[in-house]
Amino acid sequence: MSGTQGRDGRVLPALPYCVMAVVAVAELATPTGFGLLPLISLGPAFAGLVGSKRRTARIGALAVLLCAGLSAYDGTWGRRRVYIAAISVAGVTAAGLAAVALRERRDAELASVRSIAEVAQRVLLRPVPRVAGELRVAVSYTSAVAQARIGGDLYEVVVAAGGTRAVIGDVQGKGLEAVETAALVLGAFREAAHDEPELAGLGRRLERAVDRELRGERFVSALLVEVPAGGREVTFLNFGHPAPLIARPDGTTLFPEPPAYALPLGLNVPGGDRPVPYTVPFTPGDQILLYTDGVSEARDGAGDFYPLAERVSLLKDPDAEAALERLRTDLVDHAAGPLHDDAAMLLLRHRSAP
Repeated sequence: MSGTQGRDGRVLPALPYCVMAVVAVAELATPTGFGLLPLISLGPAFAGLVGSKRRTARIGALAVLLCAGLSAYDGTWGRRRVYIAAISVAGVTAAGLAAVALRERRDAELASVRSIAEVAQRVLLRPVPRVAGELRVAVSYTSAVAQARIGGDLYEVVVAAGGTRAVIGDVQGKGLEAVETAALVLGAFREAAHDEPELAGLGRRLERAVDRELRGERFVSALLVEVPAGGREVTFLNFGHPAPLIARPDGTTLFPEPPAYALPLGLNVPGGDRPVPYTVPFTPGDQILLYTDGVSEARDGAGDFYPLAERVSLLKDPDAEAALERLRTDLVDHAAGPLHDDAAMLLLRHRSAP
């Protein structure tokens, strides 16, 4: 991506000068009166793609001078075609200046929206504790580059009386509505995580909160996690979310699936299947990677999904944050460009040595 941006950064600024040079050479190489002179206006036309109003006006003035010089060289100064070419250059330059003004205003508005969105998301996704009960925690959030369409990926880690609880989720849709829904889920989780003695009760609290507030077709996939204090197991409660990845010290990996699949939050159907908590051994040296579908569904140029299970070796770094950063970098390299969806990852490591 950086190579493409670098080429564009060199080619686009030089394009107006190159076009005017080609037209000038063609005008000199063709018989007098052939009619290529008005094409000089292509220079100011391309000038509006990048740069400021001053640069566009400067290129327009250069195009007018070039028209005058070429007409004086071939003895056509004062003829009607020269006036037509000069008027064409002036008109295209004026249009280019208007386009640059609109682009600069749009860019300023977009920058403002992006900054507000980023601040809102930082407030919503507050830093997680690096150490939480039996766990060492690291988090990564990579935003999709799609204007200011911020996503609704969410995560949180709470140290409660009976152990450590975590959530990761993905709100359907983009924009401020998705952020509002993520805030709703996180607020309910942060409160209920300290009150509910069982993970199933915590899940029901989230369901009720979402069912009260969500309207239309919005929903939230979510995965709840509980590691009891001093325990050697982890319990999951899955609301239509991608299965977690567990990496053992011996290199084995597994994606523990729920005994019965349940619908995401917000799609509660009367009489439908309820999520069932399921427990998996979690011993010293084990790691749990929670992630959103922006990770598992990231594609490369050939359309292949990101091979998460094959990249577990990247998590062997003793520093949890460094390990997760290596995985994030590999994910972006696999996509070979901006991700099409936000990608959140939460790494939970057993603090005890194997």
